[in-house]
Amino acid sequence: MAIHIVLDCANPERLAEFWSEALGYSVRGFAEQWGMLQGPRPEDILLLQRVDEPKVGKNRMHIDVTASDIETKAAELEAIGATRLTPEPQKQFKSEWIVMADPEGNEFCVCKE
Repeated sequence: MAIHIVLDCANPERLAEFWSEALGYSVRGFAEQWGMLQGPRPEDILLLQRVDEPKVGKNRMHIDVTASDIETKAAELEAIGATRLTPEPQKQFKSEWIVMADPEGNEFCVCKE
């Protein structure tokens, strides 16, 4: 069984550029309102769905990007269009993460591996 993540957005092409670089996924293509990215494992899929309504409020689900050095990874993501939402890393239960947003404002976290 595989789980595919679908992210609503205004511009699948723009977010495909961001998320493919952020995750190391390949852009597989676009059709109608859809953009498809595939991870290193064929079953790892991120679908970008064009929707008319704007994002309002906090995401109910989000993506976690893991890295051994979260400050370096956060800086790399900022360089390709992300925005840092927390000035300092958050810490809880021996975990550490930085809350960020993609170019359309969808929240995600950079988490220490």
